[in-house]
Amino acid sequence: MSLPRAFGVAAADLYHQSWRLVVLNLMLGAAVLAVVLASLAVRAAIVLAVLIGPVAASVMHCTVTLAQTEDLRMGEALIGLRLHWRRGLVLGVLLAFAVAAGALAISFYAHAGRWAWPLAALSIYLLLAFGVVQLALWPLAVFEPSKSFADVVKDAAVDVLRRPIGFALLGLGLLLVNAVGVAAAIIPFLTLTIAYSFLVSAHFALPKNPAREV
Repeated sequence: MSLPRAFGVAAADLYHQSWRLVVLNLMLGAAVLAVVLASLAVRAAIVLAVLIGPVAASVMHCTVTLAQTEDLRMGEALIGLRLHWRRGLVLGVLLAFAVAAGALAISFYAHAGRWAWPLAALSIYLLLAFGVVQLALWPLAVFEPSKSFADVVKDAAVDVLRRPIGFALLGLGLLLVNAVGVAAAIIPFLTLTIAYSFLVSAHFALPKNPAREV
């Protein structure tokens, strides 16, 4: 699916399933808020951030279901959590580790002297590239539960390499969408931008369902 069509079809799905997506958006936002508040109270509680992964996988399951079938029931959230909590946990750990390692590398090289600036720039580039790969990895991880995680990562990397400009523009577009959400509501989970981002990624990264096209 082309990028403009992915944004357009996702907007149509958002319109028809808005209240369900509001609930999913709030569910994920509540998980993020709980981890933030816990980590503010006890710094060590930041490790609980990996638990956001299973909740995010559940939301992604719902958006993948909607993208493929044009229908969504709230019961899918529990089904998605039951089916994908392990894979969501792995994805959450991977994401948390990559962000922490990337931030540490950028900070280290940025303060290491003039000679290290190219390495700081390279660290930023690699972190951004990792973020773009997530746009393919999360939908595929939910869409192909029977595949091994290594194979899913490989498929996601191949998909991004096959359409690098498309995924880069997807990342930029979703960044702008969520920036608007932050400006509109201060906290993005008070809007539908997170669920919409998941939905656009599902439409763009996954093959079209012929039955839905009919």
